[in-house]
Amino acid sequence: MSQDIETDIVVAGTGPAGLLAAHALSRAGFGVALVGPEPKMDDKRTTALMLPALDLLDRLGVLGEISAAAAPLKTMRIVDGTSRLVRSAPVTFRAREIGKESFGLNIPNTALLGAATRALTRRAGIAWLKTTVARWRPEDDAVHADLPDGTTVSALLAVAADGRTSPAREAAGISTRTRNTQQAALVLNFGHARDHGFISTEFHTETGPFTQVPLPGMRSSLVWVERPAAVEELSQLDDAALSQRVEDRMQSMLGRVTVEPGRQIYPLSTLTPDRFAWQRIALVGEAAHVFPPIGAQGLNLGIRDIADVVAVAERFRDDPGAPGALAAYDQKRRPDVTARSFAVDLLNRSLLSDFLPVQMTRSAGLAVLGEAAPVRGFFMREGMQPGSGVARMFTALREKVRRQ
Repeated sequence: MSQDIETDIVVAGTGPAGLLAAHALSRAGFGVALVGPEPKMDDKRTTALMLPALDLLDRLGVLGEISAAAAPLKTMRIVDGTSRLVRSAPVTFRAREIGKESFGLNIPNTALLGAATRALTRRAGIAWLKTTVARWRPEDDAVHADLPDGTTVSALLAVAADGRTSPAREAAGISTRTRNTQQAALVLNFGHARDHGFISTEFHTETGPFTQVPLPGMRSSLVWVERPAAVEELSQLDDAALSQRVEDRMQSMLGRVTVEPGRQIYPLSTLTPDRFAWQRIALVGEAAHVFPPIGAQGLNLGIRDIADVVAVAERFRDDPGAPGALAAYDQKRRPDVTARSFAVDLLNRSLLSDFLPVQMTRSAGLAVLGEAAPVRGFFMREGMQPGSGVARMFTALREKVRRQ
């Protein structure tokens, strides 16, 4: 027999964002109900998480479990792999330039999901309902999640981590702006003959980025963005032929390549909601932002969503779903999400454009990054943590004034 549940916060979705949000909110002292099936462990993708995101994983007791399966990102490199008239020189970002051992870790999604699941199940105070929400009913004083078995979960706030098609977002009446980029990503892992040196290389091509990211040992993960028909064609190649195509695209940087089993294809699109919270429902992860896999921003942005939703909930502890709390969350997330989405979309469009002035502008921008260490340092810090580049710039300016 079903039994209705009342709690402080209900979290929908059991991807990384949902699992981490439920854990973080419980750790902050809220009663939490998590709704979603056990995550499937068949995702071959990896996720590059920067140091600030890793700090949250460490506080939640997740980082220690995944470190052995992850590889540090000590250097990140952009290579112009186009055959166009205007091409830019390679740009290299080294973590040691900003006083860090690494920018972060490249983590297999299965390792991240497994560790987050185990950490969550060890924590008391979280009711995990391994099903889906059949219907959402936001009301003035509470939000209700009706489950298929007749159970109703009632809470002051719902955190929607239920993906890009988010039923919770739809129930809140939050509209979105979407765009099909006419691209798809082929995702796989591969072995190679030469040591990667913990360097991630993003080749910019006329159809999108081709991104190699290090894994432990002589292995790397790959996200190869192409037109959908080309991705489908690549996925049908036998292992030897695909290995040769990967090696050729990488200009044999890592020597002989051997692709591993488990190719996956993901259509690419962009999505931005008109607001990030409404009707007692706050959006995190892909319910709040979707864009192409450029610059390792996706889950890093989602973890900042989680940090902000926890901070706002603590500030409005008596009613974390009140209009004032939702407005505060929207205000905190809007600049970060808007800036990151715009930057990634602009860079992706610049890769696809055949318009010469666009190519020249992009090349000039990369040249500045490659040649000007202070500018490069600013962008490295901002890429890891919004505002840190600006803070460092003003600190350096104050130090210079004080010395004079």
